[in-house]
Amino acid sequence: MASQRELRRELFDVLDREGHPTIYSARDTTHAAILLEGRASLALIVVAFEGDGRSSLTLCEQLRLLPPCSEAPIIAVLVDEATIKPAQLPTVVAGWLYASQVGTELIPRWQQLSNGKPAAVAEKLASVVSSPRPSTPLPSTGGDYRFVFEDGDGDWLIVDPVAERVVEASPAYMRHSGLANSVLTSQPLREVLSFENSTMEKAFSDADRRWLACQRKSIRGHDTGEASVRRVRHGGRDLIALQFRSDRAGVRPAVALTLLARLFSGGHDDAGVTETAQLLLDEMGLDYLTVWSARPEENSVPVQIVQRWRGEDKVLPGPQLQSSLRLVLGGRTLMHPHDAKRLADVDPLIGQLDLRGFVGLPLLDERHSVLGALLAGSRSPFGAHEIVEPVLRCAAAHFAHMLELRRTREQGRAEGLLDALTGLPNRLLFNDRLDTIIREATRTGETFAVLFVDLDRFKFINDTLGHAVGDQVLVAVTQRLRSSVRASDTVARYAGDEFTIVLRHIVKTDDVLRVAEKIVQLMDVPLHLDDGPELQVTASIGVSFFPEDAPDAETLLKHADEAMYAAKSMGRNNYRVYDVSPAQEQQNAALKARLRHAEANGELRVFYQPQIHAGTEDIVGMEALLRWEHPDLGNIGPGFFIPLAEETGLIVSIGEWVLRTACKQAKAWEDRFGLRLRLGVNLSAVQLMQPDLSEVVATVLEETGLDPGLLEMEVTESISIKAAPNLMENMQKLHKMGCHIAIDDFGTGAASLDYLRKLPADRIKIDQSFVRNIGVDPDDEAIVRATIEMAHRLKRGVVAEGVEIEQHLQFLRANHCDELQGYLFCRPIPHGSFERLLTERERLLSGALEKLPA
Repeated sequence: MASQRELRRELFDVLDREGHPTIYSARDTTHAAILLEGRASLALIVVAFEGDGRSSLTLCEQLRLLPPCSEAPIIAVLVDEATIKPAQLPTVVAGWLYASQVGTELIPRWQQLSNGKPAAVAEKLASVVSSPRPSTPLPSTGGDYRFVFEDGDGDWLIVDPVAERVVEASPAYMRHSGLANSVLTSQPLREVLSFENSTMEKAFSDADRRWLACQRKSIRGHDTGEASVRRVRHGGRDLIALQFRSDRAGVRPAVALTLLARLFSGGHDDAGVTETAQLLLDEMGLDYLTVWSARPEENSVPVQIVQRWRGEDKVLPGPQLQSSLRLVLGGRTLMHPHDAKRLADVDPLIGQLDLRGFVGLPLLDERHSVLGALLAGSRSPFGAHEIVEPVLRCAAAHFAHMLELRRTREQGRAEGLLDALTGLPNRLLFNDRLDTIIREATRTGETFAVLFVDLDRFKFINDTLGHAVGDQVLVAVTQRLRSSVRASDTVARYAGDEFTIVLRHIVKTDDVLRVAEKIVQLMDVPLHLDDGPELQVTASIGVSFFPEDAPDAETLLKHADEAMYAAKSMGRNNYRVYDVSPAQEQQNAALKARLRHAEANGELRVFYQPQIHAGTEDIVGMEALLRWEHPDLGNIGPGFFIPLAEETGLIVSIGEWVLRTACKQAKAWEDRFGLRLRLGVNLSAVQLMQPDLSEVVATVLEETGLDPGLLEMEVTESISIKAAPNLMENMQKLHKMGCHIAIDDFGTGAASLDYLRKLPADRIKIDQSFVRNIGVDPDDEAIVRATIEMAHRLKRGVVAEGVEIEQHLQFLRANHCDELQGYLFCRPIPHGSFERLLTERERLLSGALEKLPA
């Protein structure tokens, strides 16, 4: 006991009160041998068990070798940090108790051991633990029922049914109720426990082990739960054994699981912090709970987000006086389920609230940086520690996520995550949220819906009334969309006049359809703009469901987009749910037929997106991207019509048209500006399987006059080498012609290393799904770093796609990425706009050169 200062002090006080003046305190066996040399036999030995208890087990065996210790009973005291279980105690230990029970239970336990032979705790307990049945009958031999107490999991009372008095309570019952054995045995049974739908007489008469609703007295007032009654014979008397199980989540695993389900079904929006805190306080039987937000790395003052206290109003000490809070904000976890009073000397909060159980958990983000603290306490010892701790850790993770969302909103605009015009999350933040929602929904089994909202004929407003009016329309539309959904749902401006919405926690499909109908009706109401005309702006909406329509974000959005185009084809100003129905098939057939004539009708366009040198930020290349401007449906995304083109085989002729158009334009820019810009053109799987691909490319290069060294063919990683029989041969031929080869969307397929090893690739393009998580997901950052390093070791260049904010740029530059491509620099733009970009670059450079001294 010598190393347990507080425990030793309490032990001395207890024994002094009982009139035992001679007490020895030893650090180890050697110390004990010196103290006890020549002394009489001891009456009692008390050993503190810490950690896994190995050193204490050895100590007990060695003490038995000392003459004064050979006959004295040994009582083990399990300190709060002990991981050893009562079932693991050796037979040399006659009894045990928790450190928090020393003041009330040491003497009664010693007296029980003195009145009879000590039970072989470990052996008998093992016989009970090995039985899978929860209602194992208590043995009828004298004193043997107590070995069930040592299990530590059941709340047991031994009752005299005639006197209606408690004979004895198990340690678990005392720990969970907060009442000592002496208190329970000194009161009438009816004050200790009462049945709700049965009389005590009937319950004792039946004694059929059925679970009966009841209430028991506790330090909190009363605990509700159930009790099972059975008969037991002890000491020649017929007694009643009563097992109680609480409705509190801190005691029963089943209730704890229900609590966690309720906790996470409420979403992670920070508006629910107060409700979540109250739920924990009620269900866990806590008396105190508070959540703090802080940035320890900035030495900021902690801010209290929520506090709940089950008691009289008190003026509590500030955060600067709470040493426990400071430790937790420093990243330390505090676990004191039974002995929180030992902290009262250094933390006035614990002393003022008279807490006996206390837990402090840091709130950590994905990088394990401290966001805040969760403090929880109880005026009685915590219930089952193996239940309380994981539940509170889950709650801490939940609160941490809430704080992250709050800070995201605060910092979003500065970090480029919010749209500057509408204040909505932009495409980058929406995609990140959607990925997070999918992970949660996969874990919880949640169903949610994605809505793709596109304004009808918005381009006409911009062209005729100007962009200022268009901006007013977008702001007004934002307000209408926000008013149509719940606070827990997400509304984002995806691009231009496109908005996306996620509707969470869907119970019935009809609920989503009502929201879509509500949006359509709201949009149908004329807009009254400042100092402008009254405008009629309608919207077409597509809906897809998770997980019915797709298990991933990209496909969910694609299907919602397809459904939106179906809504437009049905006359606009309505909504459609994604469904490969006869109507959808008919629409796809119509689009395929229209696509056959799109090239001849001048509906296909080639847009260009610049590729930027990471060091100089100068333009070094461009990627050619295909767009379809449908005369009725407007711009149709490539993710929708490219699969249609591949299904029909039209991709071969369309791909050749794109290659010829882009090479012709690149040659014109090279003749005018002489920049040696590299041109990237995508090849589809169907094109790569064409045996004459190299001849087609050679013909186009000859016709346009473009240097083969300026052409880069991009092959997506998702195309299997085995599935495309002519791929390797075609790539080798193109490489021999002088064309460059790039692996597109690198990291998204399963054959990255295979591609790098077998294909004659000059460059890899890191997929935007990894780039957009820079600053968000450390795992994706590690993937980007490793990809760059691996490519450089293999003498390949690296282009990062999807660079959208300054943080992306700084990270990629610091990790030596060669080239960058994304909205931070420029969106894909028509050839006329791209030419103006090159002209402006030339003008700026010439102006800078003129200012240089001769």
